Amino acid sequence: MDRTRSAPQPTWSHIVQFRARTALAAALVLGLTGAATAPALAHSSAVTARAERSAPDGKALREAIKGLPNADATAALVRVGGTDGTWRGSAGVHDLVTERKADPHGRFRAGSITKIVTAAVALQLAAEGELDLDKPVQDYMPELFPKQKDEAKNFLPIPVRSLLNYTSGLKSGDGFDDEYAHRYDTLRPEKVVTSAIAKGPEHDPGAEQHYRNIGYTVLGLLIERVTGDSYAHQASQRIFRPLHLRDTYFPGSDPRIRGPHNRGYQSMERPDGTTRLVDVTKWNQTDRFAAGDMISSTADLEVFTRALFGGEVVPQPQLKEMFTLPELGPDVPEAMFGAGLQRMEVDGKVVWLKTGARYGYTNMIASTEDGTRTLVYSVNATDAKGLDMNPVAQRIALAAFSSRVGDED
Repeated sequence: MDRTRSAPQPTWSHIVQFRARTALAAALVLGLTGAATAPALAHSSAVTARAERSAPDGKALREAIKGLPNADATAALVRVGGTDGTWRGSAGVHDLVTERKADPHGRFRAGSITKIVTAAVALQLAAEGELDLDKPVQDYMPELFPKQKDEAKNFLPIPVRSLLNYTSGLKSGDGFDDEYAHRYDTLRPEKVVTSAIAKGPEHDPGAEQHYRNIGYTVLGLLIERVTGDSYAHQASQRIFRPLHLRDTYFPGSDPRIRGPHNRGYQSMERPDGTTRLVDVTKWNQTDRFAAGDMISSTADLEVFTRALFGGEVVPQPQLKEMFTLPELGPDVPEAMFGAGLQRMEVDGKVVWLKTGARYGYTNMIASTEDGTRTLVYSVNATDAKGLDMNPVAQRIALAAFSSRVGDED
């Protein structure tokens, strides 16, 4: 589908006016782009007291997804839940050709939300004694880390825990220079890992925290090594089937999204500087593997989020790993991720979240520590891999965790 966009997308400088809300939006962007630090939203005791038992702000949520499709997104699916009440909503279109309404039950590419499933499987294996979080990954897969003639490229022992909390020191692996041109090609995760290790370490394990896919790609291979089974089958047997997640699966090299789904579009620049929207729904995501290859739905991810935070997926001793920020080396930014999940504060309340984006789709799962408020959304963003948070996704997150007393309609 070819549509010229006359107006540029909003940039981060355009939303500074939100003042206190900006800190929340900034934290969400940082979780998406992997920056090193995240600010906390300014605390207001009066607002917090008024909002302790507030229902979801239905009016704000409706406004957040109003007017789709627009230049920023073609559709949005939202589910707000928790003990304080629920809200469901969808907007936009299934596709830009027929322009029929978006399917609220549509499947989508979950992107890096996959990492939380990978972390859960790894932590289950740790609970079973099959995986030692303190043991170096080199002990499990020594063939991946050959001794280099260049001493600077040799790795110190990397604890499995460092893969989980993004402190391994592994650099990103090589991919396709022109991803869109190679969207139907298969790039095996083993090749991605090999290219990353060949670059040598970025820093000593545990010294710094940098958000990368590579640690979770290695974790997927590690899960296969200790179980003697495929990562996808382990995730299905351990999480998808017990929770009855019928929309969630790993497509492998199949570029399609099986079952009902809304089309994904990406804004691409023409030689003359104008932009067009390209249908990117079909895409081989093999290289993302255990770091971002999962397909799911908002309904399934809501079930998963409730179960995970409720202690039904990972035993409590290991679940603490997800909510524990690592202590890093001196003179480096503080950690913002535990084992997969990102921590931030909203009006004095702690929220743990994970974003995920693939071309055509940007998503989030989030929950307060006490379970009073959960959020799952999927936005068919036209620039899902951009540096700034998608404006529609930003509005949804701000509305979902707003301190205002809301309505449930």
